[in-house]
Amino acid sequence: MKKIFILASVSILIGSCATETKTEAIEVTPEQLHRSVDKVVEIMIHDIFSPPVASRIFAYPNIAAYEIMALNNDEYLSLEGQVGQLGAIPKPDSTKTVNYDVAAMVAHLELSKRLIFSEKRLETFRDSLYGIWQGKNPELFNDSKDYGLQVADFVGAWMNKDNYPQTRTMPKFTVDTDDPTRWQPTPPAYIEAIEPHWNKIRPFVIDSANQFKPAPPYPFSLEKESAFYKELKEVYDVGKKIEKEGDDSEEIQIAQFWDCNPYVSVTRGHLMFATKKISPGAHWIGIAKIASRKTNSDFAKTVYAYTKTSIAIADAFISCWDEKYRSNLIRPETLINQHIDENWQPVLQTPPFPEYTSGHSVVSGAAATALTDIFGDNFYFDDDTEVAYGLPVRSFNSFREAADEAAISRMYGGIHYRMAIEVGVKQGRDLGKFVIDNLKMTRDSHMASNP
Repeated sequence: MKKIFILASVSILIGSCATETKTEAIEVTPEQLHRSVDKVVEIMIHDIFSPPVASRIFAYPNIAAYEIMALNNDEYLSLEGQVGQLGAIPKPDSTKTVNYDVAAMVAHLELSKRLIFSEKRLETFRDSLYGIWQGKNPELFNDSKDYGLQVADFVGAWMNKDNYPQTRTMPKFTVDTDDPTRWQPTPPAYIEAIEPHWNKIRPFVIDSANQFKPAPPYPFSLEKESAFYKELKEVYDVGKKIEKEGDDSEEIQIAQFWDCNPYVSVTRGHLMFATKKISPGAHWIGIAKIASRKTNSDFAKTVYAYTKTSIAIADAFISCWDEKYRSNLIRPETLINQHIDENWQPVLQTPPFPEYTSGHSVVSGAAATALTDIFGDNFYFDDDTEVAYGLPVRSFNSFREAADEAAISRMYGGIHYRMAIEVGVKQGRDLGKFVIDNLKMTRDSHMASNP
């Protein structure tokens, strides 16, 4: 009888411990979100997404996570009615207890999985996180997961109405070989123009793709006194100067740091292969991560930072690509090889789309404006985004300074005229200001605009 009593007591004690474990609180850390974003970027590099498509992959998962977070946090405002016809997300079942941070992460991971190709790579990472949270409190985790998936379905349905599926079946871009002013494919792979219909993607905050239509490029002319030819010659002269200075020159280091070309063709004899890197948007998402870590931002502010930055980046690509295929301007490399020096090569490989305006300039201007609004001006940071690709850390005194360097890097790389850079930065900054003025995401910003 005594043995039975002892066994029963032990059983009750074990059962009690098990019950306590199953009701343990689940904490989602900013670092888990950073790791999730890093994993998605890693897979995007593997799958080779073009820069505009990559911007879409960032935006929707972040919006889904943000909407769930804002539903349970009085400091943040819903994007309902503010972003591209987005309606109110469904609310959780009132009979269930939901951890909103877990639900936000589930929605983020689920939508990311739908937008990439290598799903298994993300599922392995996702399951490792799920195992941690489920082990703390299975019932709470499962209810939170169910709600996160519900919101992912809602945002996914809204996402699928942004005209992206339709652009997959639209005609390919036709190269006008009879017009010397128009873009032509560039060496070494002579890839066809990517995403010629990106201006048809539904914008997030801007009114339309052409809302921030920039001034047109200088009139095409090969007369040596013309503004256009002077800009062409400047690209050539800068390239020759860099060539003389060698690989250790500051200009080459800047060009390589901001290269961010997801697909660089390499030819060795009869063999051609690609080296893969992050996109321009991914670099600025990396800077958002750096700023969040430096400021010890909590989970909510980290989601906010990623979301606002990714929205600015996505609209910047829509705006930039609208101009690229309107002006359809020929790249410096093509004209220099035709009219100045047939053996000249740019420091960087010319990307496969028209020249004007510079995508790096527009996107960097917009992203830097959004990040300045979040973290403040004169925000010093060490940018280690490119360390994984063998490049050293570069330091900046502000996001604006980083954007200016990203823009001029395209001149050093030999792939853009000065006007595309300078007008592009203004285009991006104007767009970024419009985003922060019209996207009310925090209670303070709403009160400031509605005193």
